[in-house]
Amino acid sequence: MSRTRTALSTAAAAAVVLAAAACAPQPQSTTPDAAGSAGADCTTGSPSLHKRGQLTVATDSPAYEPWFDSNTPSNGKGFESAVAYAVAEKLGFGRDQVKWVVEPFSHSYAPGAKAFDFDINQISATPQRAKAVDFSTSYYTANQAVLTLGDSKFAKATSLSELKDAKIGVQVATTSYQAVLERLKPSGKPSVFNTTKDEVTALTNGQIDAIVTDLPTVFYLAGAELDNAKIIGQFGYDGGTPEEFGLLLPKNSGYTSCVNRALNSLKADGTIAKLTQKWLSASANVPELKQ
Repeated sequence: MSRTRTALSTAAAAAVVLAAAACAPQPQSTTPDAAGSAGADCTTGSPSLHKRGQLTVATDSPAYEPWFDSNTPSNGKGFESAVAYAVAEKLGFGRDQVKWVVEPFSHSYAPGAKAFDFDINQISATPQRAKAVDFSTSYYTANQAVLTLGDSKFAKATSLSELKDAKIGVQVATTSYQAVLERLKPSGKPSVFNTTKDEVTALTNGQIDAIVTDLPTVFYLAGAELDNAKIIGQFGYDGGTPEEFGLLLPKNSGYTSCVNRALNSLKADGTIAKLTQKWLSASANVPELKQ
């Protein structure tokens, strides 16, 4: 399942990735000026800001680990909080000039005026959403992951080859189906389900041995939908459409190119990779599954 969170509760627990994701080639933004416009006013007094001299950053509440820490985005802990402050610093804002506001996930990409400069909340940058808002270049790319039950005979698998005989479940019209065929190469075809709820039901009923979907969704399912879940591991897949998270800005924001420049600089100097390793890979401790 591509974790666009359209099917998930905004109060659901979210989670994580691996350090390699931040090092992977980053896609271009769904906004036309992904490289940044030379004429943009990127100063802290820019008229494009929601409030001059202040960077107003939004996210949902509760704000879950490891994206945030202790439901306190302003403490700088957790991946997305740390990314927000790193972007702010690149833009010239001190920590005391960053103001956090609450924006429900489902409201963030709705058409209309916004009371923030950007929203950071595991928001997938999709063409449909980009009709109403701007997205920055990606700051996170999700891997595929394998979820089973703790008492499954596959719970101790440490490689993709050990899952060859497992009955795998995937959601219809997702990247995961092709990823299973090409990377896991199972002895039988994956079972296809309409929703993640159907997948969870099939797993608990023993119809399938494992679920393969993007890693943030796996963490949600393990934390909120299953009592005896075991995340076996994660693996990369270059085909299909990857799950990309971008900073969300008001449509046609004059600050979008400024944010893109800041993110591009943070990627180039290795900051994004370091923050991913510190807050996501280290926190999640999800092994990478090799063949």
